[in-house]
Amino acid sequence: MAKGKNQHVVKHPDGWAVKGAGNSKATKVTRTQAQAIEKAENIARNQKSDTKIHGVDGKIRAGNSYGNDPCPPKDKK
Repeated sequence: MAKGKNQHVVKHPDGWAVKGAGNSKATKVTRTQAQAIEKAENIARNQKSDTKIHGVDGKIRAGNSYGNDPCPPKDKK
């Protein structure tokens, strides 16, 4: 399966929005950032893409990868 668009959680006038990378229109608008993150993570898992969580200032503050990471961590467990 091809990798989908990264999902960005960004501030929106009505709360928080989930937007696919490069999209001008929000996929989903929620009242809280936590709700938007949950929705973005579900979409990213289904599309095997990443989440990018933006703060109120617009800067990326967190994110997760749900795709095939070309540089996976090497755990020593």
